[in-house]
Amino acid sequence: MHYFPLRNLQDVFLYLFPALVFLIIFGLFLGYIYYHGKGSDERTRQIIYRFPGGIEDRDAPFPLAMTLTIAGTVVWAFFYILFHGLLGVKI
Repeated sequence: MHYFPLRNLQDVFLYLFPALVFLIIFGLFLGYIYYHGKGSDERTRQIIYRFPGGIEDRDAPFPLAMTLTIAGTVVWAFFYILFHGLLGVKI
């Protein structure tokens, strides 16, 4: 407990708003930026299947944000195992 009750509220805002901003930016990055390869533009426009209710399915390219997230997770896991297992470093 802090001496001033307002400090607890300030701490919550300092944790909450950067997390919300990150989630919004990451969501936009995830939805609109794709890994561009051969035929990406055609795959984005071509409709594969139409569901009832007007929903259309496309074979869109894999999002770049997901590629970076998966690659970052693999790199982090490798170095975590390396530093924790070989050097005995507590992370």
